[in-house]
Amino acid sequence: MAIDGPGASGKNTVGMLLSQHFGHRFLDTGAMYRSLTWLALQRGIPFDDAPALVSLAQTTLLSVTAPDAGAPYGRLYADGADLTDVLHRPEVDAKVSLLARIPGVRRVMVEQQRRMASEDRIVMVGRDIGTVVLPNADLKVYLNAAPEVRARRRVQDMERSGVAVDYETVLAELRVRDRLDESRADSPLRPAADAHNIQTDHLAPQAVVEAILNLWQTTS
Repeated sequence: MAIDGPGASGKNTVGMLLSQHFGHRFLDTGAMYRSLTWLALQRGIPFDDAPALVSLAQTTLLSVTAPDAGAPYGRLYADGADLTDVLHRPEVDAKVSLLARIPGVRRVMVEQQRRMASEDRIVMVGRDIGTVVLPNADLKVYLNAAPEVRARRRVQDMERSGVAVDYETVLAELRVRDRLDESRADSPLRPAADAHNIQTDHLAPQAVVEAILNLWQTTS
């Protein structure tokens, strides 16, 4: 199952609930790009140095574990180091789209994501799953919500993690990332032609899950 959408549209929460319902694995592909962003920041790699960033993607072993009490979406490891707790830091939010728009980086990540999907049944969430990574997915869903709603969700998530952030700053960063994701030449953020679009502004996660399960029953 492929679930796409912009940041804080509900992809991870809904995807995890669906993976639990079906007993499938779960993969947040955005965490893979975020892990590389964090590593690039730590190593001082400029985000306009495409060859260095592609090399980083090619030489970094990424793996995702099953969810646990401290990591409801699973833990992301890069070369054996657990990066789960740093993936949503503000400095990562500010740079991840610059890395994700590099075609060579995306090609490496897509190859890894397809390999993971080939190993077992999976619910995969991201920004190009239905259009690029899994174009033949059994069901494609595109979640969206107004930027203001998504910014409030992101602030609440970060505050629950103990990170104090400013709503207006988060809203501005979300809008910038939306523009970058939607305008990139390689795998831009957009619904697949055969995706089912769901606005999540006023829907609780379980209501979104129920809507997707109804789609699953009518399309399978």
